[in-house]
Amino acid sequence: MIFAKRLRERVMRGEITCSVRIWRGPRVKVGARYALGLGAIEVTDLREIGLQDVTGDLARRSGFEGVVDLLKTARHGPGERVYLVTFEYHAQDKS
Repeated sequence: MIFAKRLRERVMRGEITCSVRIWRGPRVKVGARYALGLGAIEVTDLREIGLQDVTGDLARRSGFEGVVDLLKTARHGPGERVYLVTFEYHAQDKS
């Protein structure tokens, strides 16, 4: 998964643990890990939701100011299906 540059540090600090994505179909799998910085995020849940489920609270938990800010980033391709992805960040083991 790729995150907007302004969100990456907050994801790696564990402040952001979910992301709303608009895709044609699922692009990630539960349990899979995706590289980010010196570690990786592990997808813990993937659910299709309705656009009406994207609230201001969910947008803020995803690292955005509000729904409009989130949708400006999320609506960049031809997808129409809305997904809520939850994840945990795992820093690289330093041993």
